[in-house]
Amino acid sequence: MKNTIISILLFTFAGISLADTHCGPFLLTPGADDGWIRINNEKPESQKVTFLKGQDDFENVKIQWMVQRADAPGWFGMDYVKRNGKAILNVEAIRSNMDQPRVFGSFDCVKIN
Repeated sequence: MKNTIISILLFTFAGISLADTHCGPFLLTPGADDGWIRINNEKPESQKVTFLKGQDDFENVKIQWMVQRADAPGWFGMDYVKRNGKAILNVEAIRSNMDQPRVFGSFDCVKIN
């Protein structure tokens, strides 16, 4: 837990390349000094940062979010994965009933200047 909190704080100040990133219909922007990424200008309910190779290696990172949907009741589970400078966003619409079909999306991410 302590490493996750430290990672979140470093995420804000590390100067990583997630500043204003567009992944399909989702816009990812850094938060205002709180270490949280905003997804379509909304703060997620949870955020977990995992470094895939080495500590503080933001070129190889996985970030997971739970975000409340704006278009319908429910949640999105999101995995942002960046490996060797290439990023993708995997999104799942979280089901409220196990009988509902699973809905997934995968989007390439592009940095906005």
